[in-house]
Amino acid sequence: MLEYILTLLVTLVGRFGAMLAIGLFVLTLAPVGKLGVGRSPERQYRWMLGLIFGLLGIMGTYGGDIVLGSYANLRGVYVITGGLLGGPLVGFLAGLIAGGHRFLIDIGGFSTIPCSLATFLEGIAAGYVSLHLKGNNLNWRAALVFGLVAESLHQLMVLSMAKPFDQALELVKVIALPMVAVNTFGAVLFVQTLYLLFEYRSNRDSSRISQVMEIANRTLAHLRFGLNEDSALKTARIIWDHVPVAAVDITGTDSVLAHLGVGDDHHGPGQPLRTRATRKVLQTGVPVFLRTKSAIGCDNPDCPLDSAVIVPLRKSGRIVGCLKLYGTEDIRLQKVHFELAKGLGDLFSTQLELQDIQTKNQLLAKAEIRRLQTQINPHFLFNALNTIGSFTRTKPERARSLLAELAMYMRRNLDAGDGFTRLGEELDQIRSYLKIEQARFGDRVRSRWRLDTGVEDIRIPALIIQPLVENGVKHGILGKDEGGTIAIRILREDDRLRVEIEDDGVGMTRETLHSVLVGRDEFDGDDHIGVRNCNQRLEQIYGSSHTLSITSRPGRGTLVSFTIPQPEAAAA
Repeated sequence: MLEYILTLLVTLVGRFGAMLAIGLFVLTLAPVGKLGVGRSPERQYRWMLGLIFGLLGIMGTYGGDIVLGSYANLRGVYVITGGLLGGPLVGFLAGLIAGGHRFLIDIGGFSTIPCSLATFLEGIAAGYVSLHLKGNNLNWRAALVFGLVAESLHQLMVLSMAKPFDQALELVKVIALPMVAVNTFGAVLFVQTLYLLFEYRSNRDSSRISQVMEIANRTLAHLRFGLNEDSALKTARIIWDHVPVAAVDITGTDSVLAHLGVGDDHHGPGQPLRTRATRKVLQTGVPVFLRTKSAIGCDNPDCPLDSAVIVPLRKSGRIVGCLKLYGTEDIRLQKVHFELAKGLGDLFSTQLELQDIQTKNQLLAKAEIRRLQTQINPHFLFNALNTIGSFTRTKPERARSLLAELAMYMRRNLDAGDGFTRLGEELDQIRSYLKIEQARFGDRVRSRWRLDTGVEDIRIPALIIQPLVENGVKHGILGKDEGGTIAIRILREDDRLRVEIEDDGVGMTRETLHSVLVGRDEFDGDDHIGVRNCNQRLEQIYGSSHTLSITSRPGRGTLVSFTIPQPEAAAA
């Protein structure tokens, strides 16, 4: 009997190897892998995962071996893994499909009920165990313990429920060791392989994000002045230094602005566009990944470039140029280059759009220009994204929470509506801003709140408080090594609403305080432009009696306050 048990064990191990490869193929290279299967699958994908692991469980049945009128099988590997990966829903579906199939097929009649029921219960139990692992569901130790317990109970169910008992006992003697060992260690191997796969994907994606953010940060200073030969050359050089490609090319609508790398003898700056593909992208606005020289369509027959990624650059709804990455026989382009170029193209288009907005707004009233500028802070966005990126691996829940706060902050910034908003919405934006800054600087940024009852429903000018809080954090408390506290007080006073923003930071001298409210250089990166914006809008809307009052002492902190009439006047 021992020899037979060992033979069965070897047989199951060999078949498991082939089925593991099939399972990994389905979960990674098939379309389901592209839909977003990850360590914590989204809800809409869990139904699909349940179906996939159920079908793999059915394959596990047929991947086994008939023993004494029953099946020594590999169902447990896939049902357990599915439950641990996807939670209760995936475990339920996988167990139901695989166990239901076992119940319906005409093999091993005397052990059908306990085997089917055990498979179903394994899936449900694995799903609920994953809930208690709190994000560490792909844990090989958990798979080991759960697999040993679940498969042992499976054998006990066969022993206690299958009739006749003598036949069930003989069956368990033969299949218990092989099934417990292969299903348990198979689940361990499957879970650990998925864990390593997702870690690889996470590291790869983090590297790509860091690469994009580094390029975006360094090109920001150049593209803010528009798309020309100088800014294009500096931008192309930054990409060239960070991305291993044969050539980097940036064009306008009718000529090359910059070209670094192979082919610069005929794709040089100032030369007309020479590729058919570039002209097509300028017409259609659709990014392309071209893998042959003929698809690129260069009019120089000796051109060495044989693959290209071309993405359009937009400004104010118009296509103003293209970003191109080129490959050769020695330096091949991959899909990652296509995704990278599309991401950079979107970021560059945003920067060009911001530059266009700035240029147009310089022709408008100064107060309106300042108001729009306070809405957009690319440096804050990049710093926030870098902070969130640092939490994606170590604290994914914290990263998701901060991403939601950033989305709220940016949505409020970009939507001033009719120029007024509920005070409660402004305060929510401030809370989002402070949470992001606290994630960046830890307990160096502290806040204290005092709100009178009912003030949240009062309508106030949009973005009238948030710039003052940001100024207090940036120029006040962060000026100290130990940081400090920003206090927000919203108080009712007779027929007025009083707003006070106080920090215990570095404070200001009289000269600095004067320059904060009476600055001259409106468009050269003045850090206090948001404060002057608030002051001018308060004066325009409510009159000079409601402008900012600022008191400050060097080393002691700053208090900024203003008043607005009660809601009736604010909504007028």
